[in-house]
Parts: sequence; structure tokens; C-alpha cells
Amino acid sequence: MADQADRLRALRLVRGSADGTKASRSWGASFGRRVVRSIAVVSGKGGVGKTAVASNLALALRRRGQRVLLVDADLALSNVDLVHGLTPKFTLGDVVLGHVPIEEVVLTTSDGVRILPASSGVEEIADLDDFRRETLLRQLTRLEDNLDVIVIDVGSGIGRQAMHFARAAGQALVVTTPEPTAFADAYAVIKLLSARRRTAPQSLGLVVNMARSPREGRETARRIRAVAARFLGLEPVCFGVVPYDDAVARSVRRQELLLRLFPHSPAATSVDLLAARLLVEIPEPEPESIAPDLLDGDTFESRGFFQKVAGGGQR
Repeated sequence: MADQADRLRALRLVRGSADGTKASRSWGASFGRRVVRSIAVVSGKGGVGKTAVASNLALALRRRGQRVLLVDADLALSNVDLVHGLTPKFTLGDVVLGHVPIEEVVLTTSDGVRILPASSGVEEIADLDDFRRETLLRQLTRLEDNLDVIVIDVGSGIGRQAMHFARAAGQALVVTTPEPTAFADAYAVIKLLSARRRTAPQSLGLVVNMARSPREGRETARRIRAVAARFLGLEPVCFGVVPYDDAVARSVRRQELLLRLFPHSPAATSVDLLAARLLVEIPEPEPESIAPDLLDGDTFESRGFFQKVAGGGQR
């Protein structure tokens, strides 16, 4: 009975006093947790520079004062660590198997970007038994306590795992190039995501990569938005155009980030502008005012990114 009374008192604090006022945000800071921004970088096909965009975007956000975690969610061909020139000792698969705690998996670059390297073991998340799922979830959510932004490099294509991560994020950025095949595949991704997520203007966006000119980039975005408007009833926001730049290939070959190696190159400048626009135009999530397990009506939007991943990414 005492436990039930304590729970009822907590619920009254959460849902407001007798006069209908809400619980204070400080109470939420003590018992709940702040929801961080989560940005999934996705693409319909490989070869469009998705990982380069995600990795450099993470660094650009870090340089703008954000505490950033870059998650390698490309479970089939994980390569974020290679782009950074890092060799992980452990991966998330080791956490799933109970070999190491999550803190031993996270890598930190010289710039302060934290990286969570993937492995095929991540694919087991959706099939874990209740005990192991809860154990993994508790470890993953510990990472969110000291973060402002989670950038997720999602696997290419429209496979189940790729869409799973993309739907769990608060913001999805679809990376494409002006090539017709990339254009068509980008639309396919937008179609799938729009069917299973809220279609607020900023929640589903475009980044046109490897454009030969600003005009070509804008025209590519215009065509994709026009097709989406006609057949899906939405127009994804174009958050940026990244020009074709030889410096990108040179940085990849040297296993260094573009923003670190060629910070004043045209592509690096465009990614930095992309980071600035995302911070301005995507609202920061409100702090949770309660501990999620105290609410019967806990919504998908009120949960953190890793809770959504463990829950199946459904909206």
C-alpha cells in the first residue's frame, strides 16, 4: 500500500496540483530527463556521400558548442570509425552480449565528438528478451544524460533496420545527389518515412550532395519536393546543398574528416552552414517533466532516441 501511495503522490506532482498547474521543470530534471535532438542521416542508395555528411555534420555541430554523439547505425557495412581513422576495441555488439559496459564502447575524437561504433550485434536489439532489452536500454539511455545532439548514420536503402533507426529520430535528413537513380531512391525513402512519421515541415528534410553548381542543387531539391507534394502531400525542407569537391575524396583517402583537413573548402563550408541551419530551424525538445515509467500515457514523442530504438521506432 505504501508503494501505491507513493506512486499516486508522484503522479499528482507530475500531472499538476489541485488547481491544475503543472509540476515544475526542476522536478522533471531530478526524476525525468531532457530529450536530446536526434538527427538521422539516410539515403536511398550507396555512394551519395551519406557517411561523410553525417560525420562532418557531427563535427560541425560540436564546433558550435553542442555535445554530440555520432551513432554508426549502418549495421551491414559500418564504417564511421574508418572515416575517422579509429580502430574500436569494442562495439555495441559487445554490449548486447554483456561483455562490456556502454562507456567502454564509446570513442571520443580529438575534437570531442563521441562515436558509438556498430556491429552486426546491433541487429539483435529488436529481438532481445525483456531482461536483456531492459539492460541494454538502461546502458544506452545513460549516454543521453550528457548530450545535446545524436547524429545517426543510417544504413543505405529501405531495409527494415535502416527505416527502424530513421523513424526513431526526431529529424530525418535524406541525402541525395543530382543523379537520376539517387533522385528516385531518395523519393522512395521519403515515401516510406512519410507514411510512418509525423510530417511537420522540419521533421523530414533533404540534403543535395555533390552538386556541380548551386543551381543544379536547387533544381534537384525542387524536383524531389514537387514529386513529394504531388503524390505524398508534403514538401520536405531542403536544408542544404553541398557542392562537388575534390577535397572530400582526398579527406576520405587520408581517413580524416573534411572539416578538420580542409576546413575552408566549399564542401566543408556548406556542411557548417547545414549545421547552423539545423540548430536554428529545428526546435530543441522540451525537457521531460516526469519519469517515463510513472505515466500511463507516455507518448512516442516524449521518449529519448534510444528508447524509441528499443521500442521499435514506431510512431
